[in-house]
Amino acid sequence: MSKKKRRDIPHYSLPIIETHFHLDYLKEDPAEDILAQARAIGVERFMTISVEPDNMPTALSLAQQHDDVYATLGVHPHEAAKYDDACEAYILTHAIHDKVVAVGEIGLDYYYDHCDRQVQRQHFARQLELAIECQLPVVIHTRDADDDTIAILNEYAPQMANKGVIHSFTSGIELAQRAVELGFCLGINGIVTFNRADNVREVVAATPIDHLLLETDAPFLTPIPFRGIENAPKYLPFVAEKIAEVKELSVEQVLQATYQNSLRTFFNGV
Repeated sequence: MSKKKRRDIPHYSLPIIETHFHLDYLKEDPAEDILAQARAIGVERFMTISVEPDNMPTALSLAQQHDDVYATLGVHPHEAAKYDDACEAYILTHAIHDKVVAVGEIGLDYYYDHCDRQVQRQHFARQLELAIECQLPVVIHTRDADDDTIAILNEYAPQMANKGVIHSFTSGIELAQRAVELGFCLGINGIVTFNRADNVREVVAATPIDHLLLETDAPFLTPIPFRGIENAPKYLPFVAEKIAEVKELSVEQVLQATYQNSLRTFFNGV
């Protein structure tokens, strides 16, 4: 089935910020084509997310090559065992770069347990300390680790001048509520469109619109109606449409709110 038959990608004539994707992982088209396709439907800025020491320089390089692309620097919980002094030095050295907008992707993942949980907690906490030191927001990944995530955020969030986002939010309502209380946003992506994602839609319904962000996590988690192909930022309108449906708002209201939320969270409001 062709993409056109699935459904044309809508353009609402409002700016969108892609707050979480992995430009270096996308393979279907050249990077410039992927960005151009997204710009054509209103994506104004892009945040490409690093996940391990080896791809932090790649993410920053991509941000330097494109005026509207920004990078984050951090080590994902799957890769926490790779976090070392050299990695930390790289983050600290490059965090002052004007194209670096957050520390991330950091956090806890007890679903896959690719790394010892104590090591995950240790390096999650340490990278939160770096964010505090650098006065940067964070991009957090958490899965099946709600209690420890809440405990760690309770300790560190009060010290953070800039909070950030819990991205690809699939956790429980208690973590959602506590994150919002602490000043974080929740990143919502294509999962919200999945048939079995009632838990995510419940969280979206319960969360104030001024604490939601749009993301794709591309190349992963392609929204309906494009499941089965590589995800890309151009599909962000489908996420916005589902949020609008769940919250009984217009798509324009969702786009306006999430755009302002993104500016506030990662770009000092401008």
